[in-house]
Amino acid sequence: MTAVMGANLNMTRTPDCHFAAEARHNGTKMVVFAPDFNQVAKYADQWIALHAGQDGAFWMAVNHVILNETHHEKPSAFFLDYVKKYTDSPFLVRLEKDGDSYKAGQFLRAGVLKKYSGEQHKEWKLLIMDASGEAKTPGGTMGHRWQEKPGQWNLKLEDPTAGSVIDPVLSFLEKHDAVADVRFADFAREREVTRGVPARILETEEGPITVATVYDLLFAEFGVGRGLPGDYPKNYDDEDAPFTPAWQEKFTGVGRNTVREFAREWAHTAEKTGGKCSIIIGAGVNHWYHNNLIYRAGIVALMLTGCVGKNGGGLNHYVGQEKLAPQASWAAITFARDWGVVPRLQNAPSWHYIHSDQWRYDAGHSTYGGGPWTGDMTEAHTIDINIRAVRSGWLPFFPQFKENSLNVATAAAKAGAKSDADVVSYVAKRIADRKLKFAVEDPDAPESWPRVWYIWRGNAIMASAKGHEFFLKHYLGTHHNAVAEEAAEGNTEIVEWHKKAPTGKMDLVVDVNFRMDTSALYSDIVLPAATWYEKSDLNSTDMHSFIHPLSAAVPPVWESRSDWETFKAIAKKTAELAKRHLPEPVKDIVLSPLSHDSPDELAQPTMADWTKGECEFIPGKTGPRIAVVERDYTRLYERFIALGPAVKKAGLGVHGVKYPIADFYDQMIETGPSVVASGVRCPSIESAEQASDAVLQLAPETNGELSYRAYQDVEKRTGVPLTDLAEGSRHVRTTYRTLQSQPRRLLNSPIWSGLMDGDRAYSAYTYNVERLVPWRTLTGRQAFYLDHPGYIQFGEHLPTYKPSPLPKAYGDLNTSDPQQKGKWLNYLTPHGKWHIHSTYGDTLRMMALNRGCEPFWMNPQDAEELGIVDNDWVEVYNDNGVVCTRANVSHRIPKGICIIYHSPERTLNVPKSPLRGNRRAGGHNSLTRARLKPLLMVGGYAQFTYHFNYWGPTGVNRDTQILVRKLEKPSF
Repeated sequence: MTAVMGANLNMTRTPDCHFAAEARHNGTKMVVFAPDFNQVAKYADQWIALHAGQDGAFWMAVNHVILNETHHEKPSAFFLDYVKKYTDSPFLVRLEKDGDSYKAGQFLRAGVLKKYSGEQHKEWKLLIMDASGEAKTPGGTMGHRWQEKPGQWNLKLEDPTAGSVIDPVLSFLEKHDAVADVRFADFAREREVTRGVPARILETEEGPITVATVYDLLFAEFGVGRGLPGDYPKNYDDEDAPFTPAWQEKFTGVGRNTVREFAREWAHTAEKTGGKCSIIIGAGVNHWYHNNLIYRAGIVALMLTGCVGKNGGGLNHYVGQEKLAPQASWAAITFARDWGVVPRLQNAPSWHYIHSDQWRYDAGHSTYGGGPWTGDMTEAHTIDINIRAVRSGWLPFFPQFKENSLNVATAAAKAGAKSDADVVSYVAKRIADRKLKFAVEDPDAPESWPRVWYIWRGNAIMASAKGHEFFLKHYLGTHHNAVAEEAAEGNTEIVEWHKKAPTGKMDLVVDVNFRMDTSALYSDIVLPAATWYEKSDLNSTDMHSFIHPLSAAVPPVWESRSDWETFKAIAKKTAELAKRHLPEPVKDIVLSPLSHDSPDELAQPTMADWTKGECEFIPGKTGPRIAVVERDYTRLYERFIALGPAVKKAGLGVHGVKYPIADFYDQMIETGPSVVASGVRCPSIESAEQASDAVLQLAPETNGELSYRAYQDVEKRTGVPLTDLAEGSRHVRTTYRTLQSQPRRLLNSPIWSGLMDGDRAYSAYTYNVERLVPWRTLTGRQAFYLDHPGYIQFGEHLPTYKPSPLPKAYGDLNTSDPQQKGKWLNYLTPHGKWHIHSTYGDTLRMMALNRGCEPFWMNPQDAEELGIVDNDWVEVYNDNGVVCTRANVSHRIPKGICIIYHSPERTLNVPKSPLRGNRRAGGHNSLTRARLKPLLMVGGYAQFTYHFNYWGPTGVNRDTQILVRKLEKPSF
């Protein structure tokens, strides 16, 4: 059984879509959740037309039914065994006394018991209750991962300290010391409900502690009473009690019977097939404000029914697959790690939200609906939380300081710093004394502005620019159609406020592009790029089992060059200019956030803030890491075309996996092309083909011997046998030339969690389930419960439902006059087949098939109220901007929502806007503005630790509201 939500396979996954059709032919039932009758809904066995953005409410009710019927009334042995082994269900949670009742707190740490007092990282090892009545700590937790003693980071049901077997107790329902009245948040009604939870009282070094299992808290959260007292639903038809089938009707518009039937089919299928139920999820969910809660609601159903880590089951995430499968070797080259450089990597949503000054138009997170629980994070403005995240080492931000980082290093030397360690100490002291300020603390000061912007093969000023008009206004200082009024003044505490917002921050915008899109039109320089058929490259993702080559069928035409040749030329010219401007090596300071898959995950057991005196500023512990990097700009080109020696010495790795490659590095020099760089002979990566070969030769996914070595590394840490997964492929060596003759499947690799033996398709976490390798979480298991202090503050430690922020809170229509005969609609920007995923939407033939523009899709009833008929010109507007286009009046669009597909160009058949002084109207992102969810900024704690392209807030825009009116006479 496959559920599809927020993903339109026929539109955006054309190469993959036939697999969905074949699965249906083989007996899979496909259920599609979509507000509109979209492409994939047409091919579904069942279309559930829920209200836009309300998938989470549906799944929460599904989980209520699954828990009640298959975990309580008629427990499935398969489901119970699965959650016991592979999830955090049996782990103990503190119940903190709060007045006359309790609130669920953090996991109970092993250190509270005397028998574990000598354990290394005991604050990161957790307790469960054994059937014997004794609390024990199982292996596989974050503490076991990073302890000095190897071999205990695994999912065996054993206590590695005592060497004893563990039979985890899932529930205290049958044997408890008390029934605790625990309060749970009902965010939909902004209230709390109190429900009885069976609890045990443990005698510890701290005294008696009241605890409950995650499993028992789940039953209470989802409202499955099991005969316990409290505010539990009477039955499935209790409309006021979250999360019953009847409760979800008012949010989704879907009948309660549909929920019951779906939940029963899902659970029945999972039990009979051993977990072959899957969810395909995409940007249609990822771009809602509470996207993380919608994801979790669906994932809970997968976990409760044993579907994660099973072929045919699990979550298939169709967003953000910009992760080349041979990641370890690729990252070494692309981030210059082969020369020992510490890279500067940034999460883009934070960067654009702050630098394009969209934060100034944001009244703050608390206005988005905090619910019954609050804390210092829930009441703060989003930019203040982002500043705290940077100062605490949770997220990166660039520029780093309000001073040039080269000058900071020079000042350290003048102050007497003789070694790199001295420089780090000098910088750390200046930060701690608040004499060296972070740029993010004062982003509108000229010294904090970004000045040069390279846009590489992306339409950043339109397609990716949530808040396009603010990009035009604040980055470029050019014409724009935003009329939004600033709302941050008086609502912030940390950020420096400038009365007048800066406009035109960028000095130079360079676009590497093969077409004259909106970004190219606004750039100072456009470097013509080769297309896919004119260059050599590699193509793969972390979800597919094949790696494909791109080969030049013809050479690049006219002045265009491949990406590799373009960057080479930039590096060469920079090195030439450096001989005059920066002839000597210089020291630089680079800040890095606390890193995922490293001991940094143990850095911050609490959210102490050093700027408030709650702790000291310690680089790499309570704040970002500080590194000194020597840069010799005169050698930039020679290092660009050489694979540097740092990888030979240190080896390669990613995701906590390491493997040596020195012999292969030497072999590449002996048998292949080489160059001398910085006085050292290195393998050549002068051409794109050579760079591709370097990626392939040094990656465990394409070199069987390196896969074997990588599994050896993980074997030592886990203590479970793994090298057999690579034994049969140790001889495999994939090269760029062999890929050209035939695309090849990737090899098993511990860097990824899918196993692909024989003909198996990639399915995430099969490695964890079948080989007892822990998930990279605090417990080492799949997480129902997130005990980070920030998640507890926000009331999201347990799966829950939060309504979309109210339109007033979003502030899209504060200035735009609703009396101008416009109608208020929820605005969506889905990806379309001939739009974002094709570059040919603007050809004459395609334009002829699509009305010559990107139309505005709306419901016939909404259109009739405004006197609009199909193909009329309309003006769509809000405070953020305006779009003028034709109306596509269609019954497939539900009442109250509207769509413009991602991504039209600003200048392609776009009329002028009467509402905005007859300036040229914009594109789909002219109506959006980036909003960031502060909770997704926390870090330095277990799995909530930064990794490039994995962790950080998303620039959500699906809660946007617009007004639409008929445009009587378009003017071009």
